[in-house]
Amino acid sequence: MSVRLSRPGGFVVAGLTMVGMMAAAAAPSPLYPIYQQLWGFSAFTLTVIFAVYVVALLATLLTVGSLPDHVGRRPILIGGMVLLAIGMLLFVHASGTASLLLARIVQGVATGAMTGAVSALIVDLAPSPQRGSMVSTGAPSFGLGVGAALAGALVEYAPWPRYLVYWVLLAAYAVLAIALLYVPEERDAPRPPMTVLLRSLRPSLGIAPQTRPVLAGLVPAFVATWALGGLYLSLGSSVLAKLLGVTNHFVVGLVLAGFFVPAAFSLLVAGRIRAPHRRAVGLTLLGGGVAITVIGVLAASLPVYLAGSLVAGAGFGITFLVAMGAIVAATPPHSRAQTFATVFVLNYTAFSVPAVLAGLAVQVWGLRPTLVGYGALEVVLVLLAAALAVRQHEGHGV
Repeated sequence: MSVRLSRPGGFVVAGLTMVGMMAAAAAPSPLYPIYQQLWGFSAFTLTVIFAVYVVALLATLLTVGSLPDHVGRRPILIGGMVLLAIGMLLFVHASGTASLLLARIVQGVATGAMTGAVSALIVDLAPSPQRGSMVSTGAPSFGLGVGAALAGALVEYAPWPRYLVYWVLLAAYAVLAIALLYVPEERDAPRPPMTVLLRSLRPSLGIAPQTRPVLAGLVPAFVATWALGGLYLSLGSSVLAKLLGVTNHFVVGLVLAGFFVPAAFSLLVAGRIRAPHRRAVGLTLLGGGVAITVIGVLAASLPVYLAGSLVAGAGFGITFLVAMGAIVAATPPHSRAQTFATVFVLNYTAFSVPAVLAGLAVQVWGLRPTLVGYGALEVVLVLLAAALAVRQHEGHGV
């Protein structure tokens, strides 16, 4: 296709693609209490419905995560948009737990195929590495917030509460798929032979050698941020309904967005913090916010819980920005898709496994004790991430 968008235009489309992709992941969350009432499944089943998305996503990342480095970003992203649209149709026609599981699996496959490609495309087209890191870091959390708030508003105030959000997202994916046809893409080498492509589909993880020591020091930070996000999207609606007495779906969506949207907008503030201090500020906000939300749960106070969510969300954003910025800086362009895919395997594992374990814990100990225990583990991870940051700082002799 001879007509192409400018690089700035392509950068905008790439960022919107990331936002749209992540909006789908959060959209079902405000609807989970409705599905539970309709079909009577437990908190553990709810976390399984949430987590099966991540299992499908990880399986796809492991197989096609490096494919965009061989065939280009654009074909993978367009195919992923088509799959996301199919997932929305499956949600529209869902009639039970099995239907929800199937819809989430299709979502996960689409997101897994797109994650490395869209992250790499954002960085490829960004006007600067810093801008690319900021958008690739902020767009996922902003998309999660938009998906939760949009779904909550449409469920509470619009017609067809169980369906309309999925039709809106399907329309958005159709528009984005067309826009992606015109996004510029640079190819450093001709397309490899079919044998090389088939070899790249073997399940594998890959981190550029120069990126490995950087990633090793960032594992607790990645786990702390994404495990907290997984808790909000899986059990967050149950916490609001059962422990804090929130019955308005729009309020549920707003409170969920109250964690994810500050994570995105905190990146604008992060630029004003001196680079050596950003990680400390992010981890302090993350740990402090978690502590405040635990107090809100214990006191059954929605304002305190919301305040903690806002603070923790800001900490999420800054911490994740610092971590991804270090990964971007250490990774050569020809290894970006595979490296980003591997990093997101770590992130999405942290996103899902702790949430499923929390669902099991709820069955044994109840929702409030589980939330308190989860918060305590989060604080431990934040302290470990801080200790590794200090050690890395000292190791560089500064």
